[in-house]
Order: sequence, then C-alpha cells, then structure tokens
Amino acid sequence: MLELHSLTIHEIRDMLRAGQICSKDILDSVYSRIEALDDKIGAYLTLTKEEAYEAAAIIDKKIAEGEKLGDLAGIPMAIKDNISTKGVKTTCASKMLENYVPPFDAHAYEKLKEAGAILIGKTNLDEFAMGSSTENSAFKITRNPWDLERVPGGSSGGSAAAVASDEAYFALGSDTGGSIRQPASLCGVVGFKPTYGAVSRYGLVAFGSSFDQIGPFTKDVEDCAILLNHLYGHDKKDSTSLNVEFGDFTEALNKDIKGMRIGLPEEYFGEGIDPEVKKLVLDGVKVLEGLGAHVEEISLPYSKYALPVYYIAASAEASSNLARYDGVRYGYRAKDYSSLEELYVNSRSEGFGEEVKLRIMLGTYTLSSGYYDAYYNKALKVRRLIKQEFEEAFEKYDVLISPTSPTTAFKIGERTDDQLAMYMSDICTVPINIAGIPAISVPCGLSKGLPVGMQIMSKSLGEASIIKVAHAFEQNTNFTKKKPTL
Repeated sequence: MLELHSLTIHEIRDMLRAGQICSKDILDSVYSRIEALDDKIGAYLTLTKEEAYEAAAIIDKKIAEGEKLGDLAGIPMAIKDNISTKGVKTTCASKMLENYVPPFDAHAYEKLKEAGAILIGKTNLDEFAMGSSTENSAFKITRNPWDLERVPGGSSGGSAAAVASDEAYFALGSDTGGSIRQPASLCGVVGFKPTYGAVSRYGLVAFGSSFDQIGPFTKDVEDCAILLNHLYGHDKKDSTSLNVEFGDFTEALNKDIKGMRIGLPEEYFGEGIDPEVKKLVLDGVKVLEGLGAHVEEISLPYSKYALPVYYIAASAEASSNLARYDGVRYGYRAKDYSSLEELYVNSRSEGFGEEVKLRIMLGTYTLSSGYYDAYYNKALKVRRLIKQEFEEAFEKYDVLISPTSPTTAFKIGERTDDQLAMYMSDICTVPINIAGIPAISVPCGLSKGLPVGMQIMSKSLGEASIIKVAHAFEQNTNFTKKKPTL
C-alpha cells in the first residue's frame, strides 16, 4: 500500500492533479503518522487538525470543480512556533509566550496559505530560537528520528524532525546562525537559508534582526526550489525586504554543472571537524568534480572570528529585541510583586529560560557604557571583513562547499553543561548569516548510521547556482531518499 506521508511535494502534487487522491486523503495519512510517532519524537507543540480539514475541504471542492491548482494546493505544512499564525498559538517554546495568540499572520506563512498549503501544526524549537539542539524548549525535548537518544539539532529541531520522520511534507524554520541548516544536516533532510532580505521577516518573532531569515525544510532539492518560488518576494511591511525580481528557481533543476567553479575553504575542514564528516563531504565534492565542476582549495582567514562576532552581535540584538517582554503589555506576568521594578524582574526571571537569560545578559553587557567599543563595535568591524572576504571569493567561484555541522547528532544532555561545545555546533554555519548570503544543507551520507550534511553557499542572490549544484549532486547520489527506521 502506498504511504502518502512518505512522498515529496512534487509527487503528491502530481497525484492530486491526476485525480488519484484528494487533499483529505493526504491529511488522513500525515495525521495518522503524527499520531503513531510524535509521542516518541516530540516534533509538534500544537496541532491544527480542525482548521486543516476545513482547508482541505475547500481545496477538494476546487479540484472537483476542475479549477487549476498551484504546486502547494492541498499540501500539509508545519511551521516553527516562532512564526506568527493568526488565531493559532505562537509560543516561541517559552513560558513567556505560553498563551500568546497572534492577531496576524507572518508574511511567509500568508504567502504559503495563498498558494493553498495547509497548516497542520506548530513545531518545537529552542526557546526564542536560542540553541543548537532543541533541548532549551520550555515544554519538551524533540528527539532525532534517526536515533531517539540524540538531538535533532536546533533551534528549528522540531521542523527538521517532522520532515525527517514524514510527519510533514515540508516545514518552515528560522535561521539566525545555522538554525535551519544544522538541524537539516543532523536529521538528513534539505534545509535552505535564503539571502538576507529575500524572504520577509514580518511576523517572525525577532531574535537577532540583522541575522534572522525564514526558510524551508524539504525532503529533496526539487521541493526546496518549489517553496522558494512561493516564499521569495518584496514585502512593504519589512524594511529589510529586497525589492528585486526573483526568477523561477525550478529552472535551475536538472542542469549541467560542467565548468562551474567550486571553492573549498580550508578553515571549514580543519580543527573541530569530525574526520568521517570531512571525508563524506569531500567524497561528495568528488561527485561534483566527476560531473565536470572545477574544484580548488581556498582560504577565508577571517572565518575563524565568526563565532565570537556572532555571539556578541546576535546577543546584543537579542537583548534589545527581548526587552519588550516586561510583564506589562502581553506575555507572562509574575503573580507576586510589590513594585513596578519587581514586576519587571520577576516576570522576566520566571518567564525566560536559562539560555535566553544568558544571552540577554551577554548582550546587555556588550552594549553597556565602557564595553560597547571594546566588544560590540569591534564585532561589527570584523563582521564587515568577513562579508568582504565572501564577496571577494565569489568573484572567482560560483559556490563554496563545506560541512554543515562539524559532527553528527550528539546525545541528548551531552553538551548541556558545556556551553562552548554547544556553540561550536554552529561553527560552519554562522559565517553565512554574518555575510547575509544564501546556503543549503543537503544530505551527503551516513556516519555510523547518522546523517551528514554538505553545505553549499553562493553570493547574495546566488540561489540558482546553489539549487543547480545541490540538485546535480542529489540526482547522482540519492542520499535524500534515505530514511530513518521508525
């Protein structure tokens, strides 16, 4: 019997168009899958079953009336729980927003709804998207479908785990320092971080505003290209939104990569990278070389400063962005207080988790008088150097390739007491957010039964080159077809 939940967007779309199935059939399959597995995995915080079946009935009526449908019509999707969904709780996996119901939709979600995609639920994350393992949620720990004793990565671990376990056809996440690509790597799915400004941030609960981007998790590269077509576009409600024309990303599929120039930054293959991860990524590069791409080693020396730059600048922005949660206007309010100051202190102390409080304190410290120039201002100067270094590299190379994560999925609890080891999980991904460029993580093999991701980067608005290389690799390796045994 065909298991509908195991199919891709383009496979299910073709069956819908051919009249072989209806949207209700798809929902039945995916909700049965969630019912069977999610107690073990913990990908979802909220399910929207009633609303989903109402939306499916509308799509099925359109099909019955012979209306021509788009690529996403009737396709179930999951949304990370820091992306606003009107009338549906958006908690950021925090006690601070435990009962918050937004009065508006995020622009990215609105665009997918207009295309006919159906929300099936909101996924778990590290609280306010701060973490690399989805262990920092106030509500539950999400587990990796490949090994339930291991983390799915973070902060978008719920979205990655949902797609990897066939509990969603695709999912949205947010990527501030690698929070789409790193969990995509650890869960063996495709994860895409767009060019900064290409996808509207309107309705994304802010962590680090100059780093945050919404992007998709998918089962293969073709699905990713389809989703980018619907997510990209100018939004007047977002002052950082790019007002440029974006082409059809599916036109980059099934293309010859002969003659394309690929750079391998030596800093991304050095200290801290697991030898087996390095080998599998380099084996993947050999596949591309065999398809006619030219490969060279290069150096990006400023990349070694990316991690401290990121944690200074992003924490400073988090400190500012999270100041709005004060127990007065909305969100969690402490029950016991005797003054306005005590209301603020108690509400924030009780409402935020440890990791969030740590980053707020770090950010407040680096922005304070006497430390601003020593830390924050210096971090911004180095950020510019990292960005320039990438710009110079892309004058010569079409794409750069590295591991996505330095290791495979680590065990739950293994790094909770070692802050530096946890932060090092993002060593290959944070430079991309610093520079604002696009990147994908695509599966490139298994190490001791756990997925490894290959990261492909390009210049700002160089998404077509990434899709072209990633799809060529996928078509010649088939790693995206590998599934966890559940």
